[in-house]
Amino acid sequence: MLKILKYSFYDLIRSRWSYVYFMFYLLLGFVLLFLNNDVSKAVITLMNVIIVLVPLIGTIFGIMYYYNSKEFTELLLAQPIPRSSIFLGQYLGVAGSLTLSLVLGLGIPFMLYGLFKSDAIFDFSLLLVTGAFLTAIFTALAFNIAISNENKIKGFGYAVLLWLFLAVIYDGLFLMSLIIFEEYPLDKFSLAATMLNPIDLSRTLILLKLDISALLGYTGAVFKQFFGTDTGLLVSMLMLLTWTVLPIWRIVYKAKRKDF
Repeated sequence: MLKILKYSFYDLIRSRWSYVYFMFYLLLGFVLLFLNNDVSKAVITLMNVIIVLVPLIGTIFGIMYYYNSKEFTELLLAQPIPRSSIFLGQYLGVAGSLTLSLVLGLGIPFMLYGLFKSDAIFDFSLLLVTGAFLTAIFTALAFNIAISNENKIKGFGYAVLLWLFLAVIYDGLFLMSLIIFEEYPLDKFSLAATMLNPIDLSRTLILLKLDISALLGYTGAVFKQFFGTDTGLLVSMLMLLTWTVLPIWRIVYKAKRKDF
């Protein structure tokens, strides 16, 4: 698995799209710090970009890599190599290269600005951790969709639809349900609905750690009671970890039973 991981990782690192992805975050970091001159404000702006862009890039890169390397994968399948090693190696290579571009692209400008001397170092670290989780989650979901669909057009369509649902449509349905059932106690429902969407969970976690939960109104007060505690942070991280592990487990499960 390590050899396949290294091959996939170096293959993507040499790709021009990885450089574009890295340079985008690098320039974004420098521009935000130049305009805001405040690390905390820059972190808030970055949150809005990362929460939407990272899942989209992870989804697109994951599904593109699977379909583009399909012939190479079939060649590996003809060798005495466990299927789990092949697909896990490819997945980790994609997720690792995207995470590295994200961390270095944002980390370099903030470190040069003096992040380690700032009070916002924990907020920025949390932003990078949630970004890494979202990359791993949506890359794994993209691999699941690609393995389940031989047709490239269907695979791309389902992948974009999944991102659109979790990034946009889910929030609309969530807000509509809160409005329709506003006369009922919705505290537990709100917490459960937030945890069932990794994008919403990451956004809420960052907003509360930035201590701007007042912008969320009553819902923010409810979330503050739970996510604002150490227990809430631990449960949130465990939920993000669960969102990562379950799709990876399904990749292995589908790969072992799929007829290539």
